[in-house]
Amino acid sequence: MAKVTAIRTDFYRVPLPVVLTDAKHGEMTHFELVTVRVEDSDGASGVGYTYAVNSGAEAFAVLVDRYLAPLVRGADVDRTEQIWQRMWWGLHYAGRGGHATSAISAVDIALWDLRARRAKQPLWRYLGGYDPRVPVYAGGIDLEFPVEELLAQADRFCKAGFRAIKMKVGRPHWREDVERVARMREHLGDEFPLMVDANMGWTVDQAIKVARALAEFDLVWLEEPTIPDDVAGNARVLRAGGLAVANGENLHTLYEFAQLIDAGAVSFPEPDVCNIGGVTVFRKVAALAEAHNLPLTSHGAHDLTVHLMAATPNRSYMEAHGFGLDSYLAEPLEIVDGVAVAPDRPGHGLTLDFDALRPHRIGGSQA
Repeated sequence: MAKVTAIRTDFYRVPLPVVLTDAKHGEMTHFELVTVRVEDSDGASGVGYTYAVNSGAEAFAVLVDRYLAPLVRGADVDRTEQIWQRMWWGLHYAGRGGHATSAISAVDIALWDLRARRAKQPLWRYLGGYDPRVPVYAGGIDLEFPVEELLAQADRFCKAGFRAIKMKVGRPHWREDVERVARMREHLGDEFPLMVDANMGWTVDQAIKVARALAEFDLVWLEEPTIPDDVAGNARVLRAGGLAVANGENLHTLYEFAQLIDAGAVSFPEPDVCNIGGVTVFRKVAALAEAHNLPLTSHGAHDLTVHLMAATPNRSYMEAHGFGLDSYLAEPLEIVDGVAVAPDRPGHGLTLDFDALRPHRIGGSQA
């Protein structure tokens, strides 16, 4: 019976190649990354990570080092549910969600990677397996791009193998959003799957007004029309706006997803494995969505998430996020003709280039 013997965290501030923008986070010049490496008594290891936009992730590393590592060391590596509950209740009073579940996520992902590696199976098969070819869309973070650059980016996405695209909305004058979506729809053609993402930029009444104006463009969904805390408001947008709604990247617990779904406030539940509590909770959100006959989408961490979506029968499109780690991976995610292919390497199959990341390292410790 293998036991967890060591946990190492590293904290990085990773620069982005171009400045990205959305309606609420402003200009993004970098993202913060926390990696967790777990080793067991047989010498096997697993890797997990979590991240934050612009700031805040150093707290994740502190939570792992100071509070989670003592709870996890010595645990049976195969009892991930028990370990997850131990971490959840260990941090419960201090957070319940937010920083707590982001920290838990990194450890949980590393443990699932370790388990699948020990079993010599790719994670998507280890989780039950459904289909390794996952429909994928390119998630543009492009609110301030001039229209011509927006269209040029769309062409680059198509050349890279994407057959669905998401663009940002939420500009100061909503009619600009409508004009930009009209240009994109004309550029891509009537049948091309197109999503829009407001990043919580509107009030409920504004969201309903803009959604109705966008309805003619046959969008797959409108994402995060208003703040996720307003469950009733999101339900109003879905009922009155005339568009399907994707939501969940800013939800950090299974219970928040249950509330959103029960209220009829979401068409495409959208968990992020790096903040929802890891693989353990992502799977529960997927099952909750399936029980309500809802298609699952995802947010961020596409190199990890492809395994989870490949094990989920009710998956829809997976997001390929702008905060990708391609420059630091030995084998980046393969995208061919609109699908991302889950690798057959053991575990999640990610080999991070820690030497390349080293110049961006801010801190971390061996626990």
